[in-house]
Amino acid sequence: MSEAALELAILPGDGIGMEITKPCVELVQMALQKAGEPKAVENWLEAGAGAYTKLGNALPAETIAGCRQADAVLLAAMGDPDVRYPDGTEIIPQVDLRFELDLYAGVRPVRSVPGIKGPLADPRGDKLDFVLIRESTEGLFASVGKGTRDEEQATDTQVITRKGTARVCEFAFKLAQQRKAHGHAGEVTSVDKANVFQSMAFWRDVFDDVATGYEDITKRYGYVDAVALEMVRRPWIYDVMVTENMYGDILSDLAAGLIGGLGMAPSADIGDEHAVFQPCHGSAPDIAGSGKANPTAMFLSGAMMLEWLALDKENANYHRAAVFLRSAVDDAFSDGTLVSTERGGDAGVAEITKAVGSALSALSNNDPRLA
Repeated sequence: MSEAALELAILPGDGIGMEITKPCVELVQMALQKAGEPKAVENWLEAGAGAYTKLGNALPAETIAGCRQADAVLLAAMGDPDVRYPDGTEIIPQVDLRFELDLYAGVRPVRSVPGIKGPLADPRGDKLDFVLIRESTEGLFASVGKGTRDEEQATDTQVITRKGTARVCEFAFKLAQQRKAHGHAGEVTSVDKANVFQSMAFWRDVFDDVATGYEDITKRYGYVDAVALEMVRRPWIYDVMVTENMYGDILSDLAAGLIGGLGMAPSADIGDEHAVFQPCHGSAPDIAGSGKANPTAMFLSGAMMLEWLALDKENANYHRAAVFLRSAVDDAFSDGTLVSTERGGDAGVAEITKAVGSALSALSNNDPRLA
């Protein structure tokens, strides 16, 4: 058992945020206790379109401070199409938080959950397990709030730096080494457009430089348009992919479609000192309050958080808690009878939470997945 309880910054945000955050935190606490750890300290913080409407600030200073102080940040969903800045853009403090905390590696795992049938006819499409790493602090997103526009022209500039590219590629190669130790291929694919843009040719040069330090890992290349094709045709060929910010934004949604939709897709934004964990989906204001939301991506993001904390704190119990929570999700869906509303079923927040909670309670400390 740890000497001190974890401190979690919790940002439920907007729309369905609170509906999926509350049960997620309860399951995280349950998994921690099942693994022999005390409950985490919860610091619930305001951010998002609601905060902007109420406070005039979508990401208050006290929220940023709370995130800096926390051991990890659990974020649900932010934004509302009806609440915008004066320039007409939507409120996206989750992106601002990446810059504030220098969260340069956007981790988007693409893992099929047993019992969830994907859209591909090939049965290999129901057993996917690869990871998309998105550089999260520059690329085209470097122009957020800085673009130019007049009556005749609008310009947003892509920024690719050696530092930003090298560190996210290092992250990808290290992750490939970790995965290789557990039976994966040990490959990293650079997803770029080096045949067209100077910035992307520069990206690939830096990728190659980093690859020289990882002789045990195979490097591969793919132009983003060709990769999009292959992700639909035969996504099982990939292990770890690393790409620019906007390309990663688009491809991660495509990847979510391969595993059952955005409601099944967790993510993390990780830096050298801080990490934020959140589902890939948005705030879904159209179904807020209806109970129809699928909280699974939030639950799996919680499991990712526990896994990261296990490495960051060098605490095997956090790893056990992560395995407990992820396995509970797998077990809840494994027989195919639990079908979320987004996939045409009738299971929403309450039904999915109950099923995952029951599966978590039933797990044994002798479960082979803990090995």
